[in-house]
Amino acid sequence: MFSDLGIVGISWRSNAVEALDGYALPNGAENVSLHAFAERNELTELAYLSTCNRIELIFSRGPGTNRDIRPQAYALLTGQTPAPGVAERSLKAWQGEGACEHLFLVAAGLDSAAVGEAEIAGQVRRCHDNALDLGLSGARLELVFEEALKISAQVRGETRLGQGRVSLAEIAVDRVRERIARTGGKVALIGVSPMTERAARSLAKARIDFLIVNRSADKARILAEAYTAEHLSLAAFLADPPALEAIISATGAADSVLTETSLERLAARAPSGEPLLLVDMAVPADIDPEACAKLGLTRIGMDQIVADTERNRAARLVEAAQARELVDDALARLHDRFAERVYGPLFGALQQRYRRTAEEGVRRLLKKELKGLGETERAAIATWSEVLARRFAHIPCLGLRGLLHDGPEGSLDAFLSGLDPEFAEELRAAVKNGTSEPRRDSA
Repeated sequence: MFSDLGIVGISWRSNAVEALDGYALPNGAENVSLHAFAERNELTELAYLSTCNRIELIFSRGPGTNRDIRPQAYALLTGQTPAPGVAERSLKAWQGEGACEHLFLVAAGLDSAAVGEAEIAGQVRRCHDNALDLGLSGARLELVFEEALKISAQVRGETRLGQGRVSLAEIAVDRVRERIARTGGKVALIGVSPMTERAARSLAKARIDFLIVNRSADKARILAEAYTAEHLSLAAFLADPPALEAIISATGAADSVLTETSLERLAARAPSGEPLLLVDMAVPADIDPEACAKLGLTRIGMDQIVADTERNRAARLVEAAQARELVDDALARLHDRFAERVYGPLFGALQQRYRRTAEEGVRRLLKKELKGLGETERAAIATWSEVLARRFAHIPCLGLRGLLHDGPEGSLDAFLSGLDPEFAEELRAAVKNGTSEPRRDSA
């Protein structure tokens, strides 16, 4: 049933997190790149998920397109043509129910570097919203994302997986908190993102003075006002850096936001005289690592933050087991919902065909054999034939539901191959039309 769904990508599990920046699409280039990629590879739906832990393409294939698209995905994400075998070694691939399961685990925080990570649900939601905005999400991805976000909420509500330090932003703030406890001083949060929003909450709770910096001053102001904090545009911040002890940066910029020149000016203004603490949570990196090494500044990147989470990972696996059971239950329910959502138009077309056949038969009967009947008798026969047609249609619909739910992949094609070509094409068109239009009111 899910054979046309797939995921291709790379994550923290197989690579250093900061190496993922080589696979991230340039910010703002997704529209053209993703549309062209979908068309070239005969993908009917496509979503691009980019977080500090992973870069993944979630897609639905066109009929009869089952080839491995990792070489094409590698070229899209890196801008380079892969040598033989490189894409297959670099990128992981999931297909069918395995792809659904993977997305569920990701959304629930069970495949994150920090088990139970808090930010991932919002990132998955934005991934699907972006696909909708680009016109690249239809009924299949809509349903899978909808269920993924539901299981994410269920895991947070029914387990203790989300308790404690499960946010990468909070783990980053722990580093800053240690520094400020020793030196005092102010912290800058660069970028308005789920990471910096979470960091702002943690800093405010710890009563640490901070300011918000963003390329758009209006966005910085909105976040800053929520915590009665100062705010600056990025241009103003770089032109006249304030006195700071630490910086947490998490933007979506394609290039470094803090270069050697700006870092040198910021470091000179640290009130304590200690090297500035720089926490870079962006992929690609916001803070130039080579410049930090040259200037003797302490830069904590995503690889170090992920390493911090590993210390708490084992203790969270007990809760993860319960969450995993919820994911398995959701996968079982997904079969029914998928059949109803994606193949509902097919069942409707099948029932309509039975009703049309019955109506045509009754017209011929009344025209030739029962010409002398009155209007009341004619109406009664028409009603009876319609009810009978619905009952007859129920039997193949019920059997087809069972095939789609429990049968092997290809059951629908086998069913359609036994029909006359015109009827089979009518049913295929019903499925295609029912899944081609994305709905903007999804969860």
